[in-house]
Amino acid sequence: MKERELIGPFKQLIPMTGLGLKGPITDNKLTILEDAGIVVENGKIKRVGKFQELKKIENDISIHELHGNHTCLPGLIDAHTHICFGGSRANDYAMRNAGKTYLEIAKAGGGIWDTVTQTRKATKAELVKKTTKLANRHLKNGVTTIEVKSGYGLSVDEELKMLRAIKETNEMISNDLIATCLAAHMLPKDFEGNQTEYLSEISKKLFPILKEEQLTNRIDAFIEESAFSAAQIAPYFEKAKAMGFDITVHADQFSTSGSEVAVEFEAISADHLEASTPKEIELLAKSNVIATALPGASIGLGCSFTPARKILDAGGSVAIATDHNPGSAPMGDLLTQAAILGTFEKLSNAEVLAGITFRAAAALNLNDRGQIAEGLNADFIGFHTDNYQEILYNQGNFKPCMVWKNGKLVFDKHK
Repeated sequence: MKERELIGPFKQLIPMTGLGLKGPITDNKLTILEDAGIVVENGKIKRVGKFQELKKIENDISIHELHGNHTCLPGLIDAHTHICFGGSRANDYAMRNAGKTYLEIAKAGGGIWDTVTQTRKATKAELVKKTTKLANRHLKNGVTTIEVKSGYGLSVDEELKMLRAIKETNEMISNDLIATCLAAHMLPKDFEGNQTEYLSEISKKLFPILKEEQLTNRIDAFIEESAFSAAQIAPYFEKAKAMGFDITVHADQFSTSGSEVAVEFEAISADHLEASTPKEIELLAKSNVIATALPGASIGLGCSFTPARKILDAGGSVAIATDHNPGSAPMGDLLTQAAILGTFEKLSNAEVLAGITFRAAAALNLNDRGQIAEGLNADFIGFHTDNYQEILYNQGNFKPCMVWKNGKLVFDKHK
């Protein structure tokens, strides 16, 4: 096979280029290339232009010619998931919808600790198998990059088991997994000490191994009344930053203070933000922190959505992710959730698409994807339509028919 390949023609190609990282985006700002082709070389995008013109000027190139009308978008990026876990929390879901509170569910044996228990029982091989299955499901839905958190181990050894499983899965699948250490998810019930002592042990014993084995360069923490306070997490983040880790924060889900910590520690992103008030919105908007909305958690818990419209209008940057997890967000469908958030928060198509492409890439501190442009990873997806508006109009019911990762066709609905 020749190293270079021309793929197309796409009736519409939306490269998501020339758009700001922060603030609102109206649909008329979108570039729409018609009858376009993409030249791929060694996994990167070499050139984008008119398909027929590229056919004439490109020599010694293989051609993947498409038939029928197709629209092309950059590969989708899910910047916040928990798809490495053991067991199920279907009973939690039933109890919550029947009116039980979080505390009542926890007392009945549910909640995060239930997943921790089941994840600890699972072998690394079992975690790899489950994570692979869920990652492949995301791939078929057009998601070519997935962030995956640990956080259901809550001990040095069990967190390592999870992160090693994520690394092993990443070597076996087509999409990219970006691992994040969420050992600061909650104080484990079996830890003989307080939050400060637990965080000290994790940072002292786990952080060096993460670096040594190159398991992750990202440290996350759940700042919440039921988990860790802003004061408790500060020394933990200070140690992480000193060691060169990127910081991200589970912030303002039920109460505020997390986004303030995110800004103080120059986090890459602050995720959730359902409880953010005008004070937190202004703080985030004036910073370089990406605000990541997680509509799946709002749908799963029956609570308000992240105030995405207000954050954008204040000049902030909004990414959209699924929070795919066994407890509060079991759906894990990025297009569906993004479309629903767009409806409730009155987001333009451009703002929604930005939130699941280049702004999501920024939430992971990645500058090599999220747009269809020369020199970037050749990650892009095709839909059977001649109008990109149909994609979100169908509210997630319209899926990609083809997915390319690093220039290779890794999913084809026709085969």
